[in-house]
Amino acid sequence: MSTSPNIIEVASLIGEPSRVSILISLMNGKALPASELARNAKITPQTASTHLAKLVEGGLLVSESHGRHRYYRLASPDVAHALESLMTIAAPKPVRSLRESDQLRAIRYARTCYDHLAGEVGVALTQKMLEMQLIEASDQDYVLSEAGKNKLQSLGVDLVVKPKSRRRFARPCLDWSERRHHLAGSLGASLTNRFFELGWIERVPGGRAVRVTPLGSSGFMTEFGLQVDECKKHS
Repeated sequence: MSTSPNIIEVASLIGEPSRVSILISLMNGKALPASELARNAKITPQTASTHLAKLVEGGLLVSESHGRHRYYRLASPDVAHALESLMTIAAPKPVRSLRESDQLRAIRYARTCYDHLAGEVGVALTQKMLEMQLIEASDQDYVLSEAGKNKLQSLGVDLVVKPKSRRRFARPCLDWSERRHHLAGSLGASLTNRFFELGWIERVPGGRAVRVTPLGSSGFMTEFGLQVDECKKHS
């Protein structure tokens, strides 16, 4: 009898087009109602309900009620990490319209991977933080240096680890579009959340893409020496 985790069950849940669409719609870390997930997946509410029940039962999603509506979100950052990893080995989908081309360009440039910054900007920022020795690579994780702690605290980034949290503090996450690592873990989440609060980045409606604001362009350059306009030229 095999004692390995039941990969087949998880693979069968993910390996269905409508369920994949649902999971990807939730990779921005937000909870969405069943009706919106059905529209995103281009399926009926009844079909979506069946798929959502299976994903909850399989431990990939959790649900919560708000009034008469039920919302769904990814069960943990690990689910988003697994999906992002699968995207790095999956063949790219053909682009069939100018709209799809624009969406792909935007999501490659900057996006959220669950709750942390990804895409070209996310990878470039992580590289700058390594070059500035704000974080250091160590085994399978990143370590926040004293200089990094001082820098991020000066920006108002929350570095307090929640009690009983089992989430890794700072870890590399392989970026599916850049094929290099960006910063994940609770540190990546806190940093990204602070960027939103500062108005450096803002969400693009209808997906995971984010845009860097003029304030953000100045902030990234001043604090990290990151010229995001140069990132955009190559996106």
